[in-house]
Amino acid sequence: MTRVLERPLDVAPRIAIVYDRLRPEERLLFEAFERRNVPFDKLYAPKFTFDFSQPQVPRYDVVLGRCVSQTRGLAISRIFSALGARVLNAPEVIETCGDKLATNAALARAGVPTPRTGVAFDTESALSLAERFGYPVVLKPTVGSWGRMVSRLNDQDALEAVLEHKETLGGPQHKVFYLQEFVQKPGRDIRAFVVGDEVVAAIYRTSAHWVTNTARGAVASNCPLYDELAEVSLRAARAVGGGVLAVDLLESERGLLVNEVNHTMEFRNSVTTTGVDIPALVVGYASSLLVPS
Repeated sequence: MTRVLERPLDVAPRIAIVYDRLRPEERLLFEAFERRNVPFDKLYAPKFTFDFSQPQVPRYDVVLGRCVSQTRGLAISRIFSALGARVLNAPEVIETCGDKLATNAALARAGVPTPRTGVAFDTESALSLAERFGYPVVLKPTVGSWGRMVSRLNDQDALEAVLEHKETLGGPQHKVFYLQEFVQKPGRDIRAFVVGDEVVAAIYRTSAHWVTNTARGAVASNCPLYDELAEVSLRAARAVGGGVLAVDLLESERGLLVNEVNHTMEFRNSVTTTGVDIPALVVGYASSLLVPS
């Protein structure tokens, strides 16, 4: 691990990549840095320490965050951002994208189309909201990924049972009922990859299951970019603060609807699928942010 004050002031600006799990995505990024001859440091987040009592010299100009743990990634992003580094993604972006309610609020503020979504704080209000939307409805945790703990509820009895379970479990994560309309999608959704101000690629994620997530067995295939897809994806990325993001969209009778925005995007199934070297584009974007020495 590189120490905080190890970099002399007269050394050219450099990049760090912070990770806590060495997945295919991180290996692909390492290889892309090396192919482009861009100097960078690898920081293993679980061993990272920081002493606020010591004078700090800005250590990196750009920090690429790749932590699977949202809590750890947000904390490290805050530290480097406070030191003056350009962090991808910024702590504000992680905070927004890491909370579905915050994401939807940001998208609504920017006028980005989304599935009809609401929030309630007790059973009676949640049931009333579901009646307004019409069954089936989708109940999600506000924090989570890979389609975990997402439920499609076909009637009031099913919703009441799940709400009762959540109330019995207790804990702050079960006190907010985040509900969406169920969108009749064509057996797939779309994931678009945004790097800076450009939508660089997109994939379809197709599955017989209504949760179309590759972590749940969905199959990836290339989705050609078209005007509506690029425009809606960029609007969504800008609404949450921009950076290096994956935007998940649903095809509907009302057009494309943004379902989620992911701040630590996975792309292992998308490079060969799309023919786009996504990690090289991420490295190129990070390099473009370097401050001249």
